[in-house]
Amino acid sequence: MSRRVLTADDVLRHARTGATELVVAPGDLLTPLARDVAGEKGLRVVVRAPDDEAPRQAGGSGAQGRPRLLHVAGVDRMDLEPFPAEIHRPQMDVRLLDVVTAEHGMPMAAGVMSLREGTFPWTLDYDEVEYVIEGELHIRTDDQLVVGRPGDVIAVPKGSRITFGTPSWARFLYVTYPADWSGGA
Repeated sequence: MSRRVLTADDVLRHARTGATELVVAPGDLLTPLARDVAGEKGLRVVVRAPDDEAPRQAGGSGAQGRPRLLHVAGVDRMDLEPFPAEIHRPQMDVRLLDVVTAEHGMPMAAGVMSLREGTFPWTLDYDEVEYVIEGELHIRTDDQLVVGRPGDVIAVPKGSRITFGTPSWARFLYVTYPADWSGGA
């Protein structure tokens, strides 16, 4: 099965047809902006595997109630998008790409994030785990600094007030619980 990446432009084209649903395969990826546009246009995202008898709301199990594996290939080759929250640090070029979301029927989410030199504050109203892929990721609380290097894992509990930062460059995988995270500075 081939995997599609659907952008906001794809969703807009689909919405112009008068459709009320956007049917995607389990491995397809909607960019965060595409998900927002679908919601704004009133499109219900429906996941349908080739062997499913009927479409299902994004999330849940496949045919006959069997859980479905989600395989997101080539994350390291995907373009990350500008960070959706304003952090007032444009020089940091913070980017991310959500690759597993609640739309996939998972209670947790995952994605890839990158940032350049600098720091920005963030408060987590969700639990998060970071796996450093490259560079150096600094996470600071009022009384602790953790420096993650490639291969390191950092767990940040819900309710933490932190700063994300790097002296040069960092790229990391993040996993959040619950999937519908909504942190704020």
